[in-house]
Amino acid sequence: MAQITELQRPLRLKQTHTVNALKTISSLALAAALAAGACAASAQQSFYGQFRAHNADMTAVQPSWMGPLIQPDARLAQAARFSVANQRAPGEHIFIYGGNHGISTIIGNRVQWDLDPPSYFRNHSAAFKDGFGNAATQLKYRIASGNAEHGNFALTAITSYGFAPRAYENFMLTSYFDPKIAAGIARGRFNVQSTIGGLLPTGKIETQGRLIEWNVTAQVHPTARMWFDVENNAAFVKGSIYDGKTQNFITPAAFYMVRRGNTETRHSILVLDAGMQIATSHFSFYNHNLITEARILF
Repeated sequence: MAQITELQRPLRLKQTHTVNALKTISSLALAAALAAGACAASAQQSFYGQFRAHNADMTAVQPSWMGPLIQPDARLAQAARFSVANQRAPGEHIFIYGGNHGISTIIGNRVQWDLDPPSYFRNHSAAFKDGFGNAATQLKYRIASGNAEHGNFALTAITSYGFAPRAYENFMLTSYFDPKIAAGIARGRFNVQSTIGGLLPTGKIETQGRLIEWNVTAQVHPTARMWFDVENNAAFVKGSIYDGKTQNFITPAAFYMVRRGNTETRHSILVLDAGMQIATSHFSFYNHNLITEARILF
């Protein structure tokens, strides 16, 4: 075996210390990386968990009724909605894909923000081209509310903005504002909800006019997964060639909640619903509007 001379010993000790230091540094770096990764994963999981818990958390401060088919809901809800409307108008048979619904997200426990892509209109008419309507965005602010132990009511301010159409004018000719106040109260398995507001175009008023809108819904919740309601949808026209006219619909609708195996509200829930707008006024822009819809609460 080779002998270590006195001159070689310090060098060998220095190399040993260097290797040990590198091993220590590497171990600490690996531990730090693992800890950072764990913290990042925990933070990501925490954010995702908090995001998915919004609907469940809101049950502590608001009622648990079902949002109506046509009129806006006075509660805040986190969901994705897609509907198809099949309606009749003079000289037209119109299919509308999207129903001016989209993605709704809850911010805190006071605000809901919606992003609604433009609906697609299939007009089956030589006079009107097929195409998209107006994209829109909506903001809700929960003014006051309580769950079943605290009054079972909701009062919410809503404002929507519709963007001007890009090509074919299948809904509004210009951009528009749509402010509303929504309210509701529940007693046992029954609830009544109502909204009042206005559809206010930003231009071409002499052509498209303005609307004052008033909706009232009576709803019953007979089983754990079923809701039935009847809406009254009224619109009063101000301006345009239809000035002074009133359009009114009665809209019966049914809702069925498809739950996952675990019925906790923190899990995604599918709701299938359908209804028909039936004109009850002499004047109406369309009639027999059959609407089918799917909602995913997440």
